[in-house]
Amino acid sequence: MIVYLQEASELSSLKPQLDELGVPLYAVVKENVGTEIQDFRPHFAGEIFLDEKQAFYGPQQRKMGGLGFIRLGVWQNFIRAWRSGYQGNVNGEGFILGGVFVIGSGEQGVLLEHREKEFGDKVKLFSVHLLLRLHFKGRGL
Repeated sequence: MIVYLQEASELSSLKPQLDELGVPLYAVVKENVGTEIQDFRPHFAGEIFLDEKQAFYGPQQRKMGGLGFIRLGVWQNFIRAWRSGYQGNVNGEGFILGGVFVIGSGEQGVLLEHREKEFGDKVKLFSVHLLLRLHFKGRGL
């Protein structure tokens, strides 16, 4: 969970710009083991939805098995988050990969899609900010 806290905090740093544009910030989580959602709230400035049936994660969930923990990138991501002061737990399912989506209003659909390739593979905050600037040109930012 430690790497997700860092990404949640970084995305939350865009909340003032999102509010100015009328764009909501949501998180969809798959479980609430112990106090996970409560522990997540201080790091995330938007609304949090619990998807226990994991419908949002799609008909084919993307997982990284236990061998994923021997990947160098996973350890680099974990150490990066830990050095930044984030602490988490290792409770819960822990193998389903997440992502970040920027979804347009009405019929616009998905404007930006980032699917984790390995644990802690974060969306580039610059990409989200650039998309907001381009998509909402002339409406702030």
